[in-house]
Amino acid sequence: MVSTQILQLKTILICLAFSLLLDLFDTPLPFLFGSLFGCLIASLAGVKLLGMPKVSSVSRTVLGVAIGTTLTMDVITTIPQYALTLAMVPLYVVAIASIGYPYFRKILEYDRVTAYYASMPGGLQDMIVFGIEAGGDPRTLSLIHATRTLVLVTLAPIVLTQFFGLRLDNPLGSPITDLPMFQNVSLFLTGIAGMILFRRMKLFGADILGPLVLAAPLAMSGFLTHRPSEEMIVLSQFFIGLGVGIHYQGITARELGRDIIAGLGFIGIIVPVAIMAFMVAAQFSDIPPFELFLCFWPGGQAEIAVMTLAAGGAVSIIVLHHIIRIFLIITGAPVMHHLVKKK
Repeated sequence: MVSTQILQLKTILICLAFSLLLDLFDTPLPFLFGSLFGCLIASLAGVKLLGMPKVSSVSRTVLGVAIGTTLTMDVITTIPQYALTLAMVPLYVVAIASIGYPYFRKILEYDRVTAYYASMPGGLQDMIVFGIEAGGDPRTLSLIHATRTLVLVTLAPIVLTQFFGLRLDNPLGSPITDLPMFQNVSLFLTGIAGMILFRRMKLFGADILGPLVLAAPLAMSGFLTHRPSEEMIVLSQFFIGLGVGIHYQGITARELGRDIIAGLGFIGIIVPVAIMAFMVAAQFSDIPPFELFLCFWPGGQAEIAVMTLAAGGAVSIIVLHHIIRIFLIITGAPVMHHLVKKK
């Protein structure tokens, strides 16, 4: 137990050191990317790290509540305005899978199960869990999806700052001292309750979607009048980044040469598809360009939500597009997997 705690503390300190270094240079979202890069570099150097799954899960509930509290009645009534872009999401997912599966199966010669789940632009944890249950290679899936998430959440701020002229310095929330104690406690309990409820119902994305679904009606009713504090969201970023980065632990030269390069190749496939979807949607959508870009960016839902908060965008609308993407992938994965196995 003591050795486990020491190892976890070492992991936190490494990630914190990288986060503070990035913060010193005014890097966007330093506590998200600092923990990501800290884990990656330490893993490549052979340093033993240990994640904290329970802490990472609680961190994701903070983000779910932050998103849910933005789903006001004003936002809900505007959803019909985005029907066309929302309708593009299924086509977008099919386009990526149609190119990604042959890439992993035919070119890289992965087994069918691993190739299928590697080609799905779903949530990192969801795709790994579903893939392992179906008989896929856990290390390969972890490396490919962790690489996808890491690279795409690194590229997104560059695009937002360099091409859209954003600063990503909007406050992520009010200081914790500005929130009434009742609201702080209510926000925390809402997140935990939503996560537990969705897990017991065995629903996908429990850590984020459970708190989101529970927080939204509470916000609409006026019970929740604030979103989580800035300090809580920063902590959430840190442990979300650590939870993704820890998947690089134990990486070998062979895996680095095969799976990470394979993941980079997959990124070369999905980024053009995402850009094409963005350009098509831009022809008829009234959504601000940078928000539309984030709607179709195939990174992790949690990381995209954090960037949206920092950019001052409409979190609820962007996350709605990603929820549909993840929902389609998760619910369709078992069915499509059986079809793939029969071929």
